[in-house]
Amino acid sequence: MTEPLPTRIAPEWMRREDIAALVETLGAENARYVGGAVRDTLLGLPVKDIDMATVLEPDAVMERLKSADIHRIPTGIDHGTVTAVLPGGPVEITTLRHDVSTDGRRATVAFAEDWREDAARRDFTINALYADPLTGEVFDWFDGLADLAARRVRFIGDARQRIREDHLRILRYFRFQARFGSQPADEEAESACAELAATLKGLSRERVGMEMMNLLGLPDPAPTIARMAELGVLAVILPEADPVALAALVAQEKAQAIAPEALRRLAALLPAQVPLAEQIASRFRLSGAQKKRLALAAAREDEPGEPRALAYRLGRESALDRLLIAGADTAALGQWDIPAFPLKGGQIVARGVSAGPEVARVLRRVEDRWIAEGFPAAPRIDALLDAELTGQAQ
Repeated sequence: MTEPLPTRIAPEWMRREDIAALVETLGAENARYVGGAVRDTLLGLPVKDIDMATVLEPDAVMERLKSADIHRIPTGIDHGTVTAVLPGGPVEITTLRHDVSTDGRRATVAFAEDWREDAARRDFTINALYADPLTGEVFDWFDGLADLAARRVRFIGDARQRIREDHLRILRYFRFQARFGSQPADEEAESACAELAATLKGLSRERVGMEMMNLLGLPDPAPTIARMAELGVLAVILPEADPVALAALVAQEKAQAIAPEALRRLAALLPAQVPLAEQIASRFRLSGAQKKRLALAAAREDEPGEPRALAYRLGRESALDRLLIAGADTAALGQWDIPAFPLKGGQIVARGVSAGPEVARVLRRVEDRWIAEGFPAAPRIDALLDAELTGQAQ
């Protein structure tokens, strides 16, 4: 039998001075904590972001923050969200709302005064938990506490209706399932996601890419990614993916105590084809640096080569990508610092080589010898240069 969760919370973050001042400014009767902060506190997890819901309309929130000299940002004021910038970190404050209309991508909302009505428009029961800012009493209208205790990710109300309101909820479902869910998963949720998977095509690539990267960055997304493939969801957004390769990578990361890395996981999912990797990076709206790293991982071969030589030529991150995807040992990189090549072009010119392309060629050949010998100290460079200039093997 599942152990029930407490119906009150009393975390350290609720006792922060800046949080207490914010509650006093808004009025404890006007505001409640909501969503991830409440959920993660109940699970004993670190709380990163604090969100509040309020019956006050955005202009009133702005005015109260101003009167208390609390820095405020109208983050999404048209949709009811104001950010209070506090010494301990920002807090998003959103006016209670209900949906007037939705098209699967955007919602037109109206402000409300009913807490349950606000909760009803949220995605999952475990995200519709509110807490009184003074007593910590948890308000739960949709059995979110029971679902959280059972590690069950369940849509509020009709799963298909929730997804039709915002198609991105399909990917959010799988991310929350990977983070919090147990098996077997909620049958209605999976069925709805499979049935409406094609609606993901209507979303912006950036939103899809961001959600996928968040999912891939979790401790072990491999079983969830495999399930997405089975249900036909993965084929809509990333048909090139190989879930088996991801599972192998995650196993290597765990075995070698390497921290999870979303971009590396994405690289493992994709075949070793540089143009395809660059195409996916553009599809997901990744940064230039991320695109370059994904392409380097896609240029891999079956045998990645000597780890330190790989790290010297590609950088530590890209070397780890290739080694782990190949199932190779990364221990040689450990605390090793990538050295700087100690030979300069001027030293070669001083030995009688005319300035120009030949200097670069000699420099490159000596560098290759230096790498092959395992990066010996600077005194060895003179011998390697002598050998190169005289055509000797050593």
